[in-house]
Amino acid sequence: MTDFSLIETLRYERDNGFVRLRLHLARLKRSARRLAIPGAETAETALVDAVANAGLSAGEALRVRLELFPDGRIDVKTAPFVPLPADTLWQVRIAKTRLDSRDPLLRYKTSRRMIYEAARAEFAAGEADEVLLLNEKGEVCEGTITSVFLDDGSGVLKTPPIACGLLAGVLRTELICQRRARVARLSPADMAGGNLYVGNSLRGLIRVNLLV
Repeated sequence: MTDFSLIETLRYERDNGFVRLRLHLARLKRSARRLAIPGAETAETALVDAVANAGLSAGEALRVRLELFPDGRIDVKTAPFVPLPADTLWQVRIAKTRLDSRDPLLRYKTSRRMIYEAARAEFAAGEADEVLLLNEKGEVCEGTITSVFLDDGSGVLKTPPIACGLLAGVLRTELICQRRARVARLSPADMAGGNLYVGNSLRGLIRVNLLV
């Protein structure tokens, strides 16, 4: 399998450095090892070099996208990033496009984005801020760029298990390790019974309104 690359998207803050760097590097190295892609051990150096002359002012941040190619080459791109306000509420919808839980590549963050792009294309930009995908069994998996979290009032967020066919998101991993989230299979009906969030390492947790 050499027709895709591995991707990590991080937030870099002038005051705090890379957010969740350890978890990003661990995921990249684990994915590269399992998929026999060389070069992951040079990722941290590439990231540091990319932001060395960023010239950010206090409070400013960057979106940093690292891509590891099958031949071991690494490319890093940076762009200004403005965090979402704390009271942001996204409008989300469920796609007709389905994920196949038997596809092992869904567990890795790769450049194979066709199915996510197809789901996103089902709605115009003004119709949804994010689009959620189910698998062939009708179970909730993830958003096109986010993990899914449900607050059902139990005090711990619920997030779908990897076995449903989804990415092991870095924010998801952190919340599970902190015992702020646990894995549980979710249905669309479950999502209507609590407070729903989506999130990723770049943006953090975002409260959402599920539109039907």
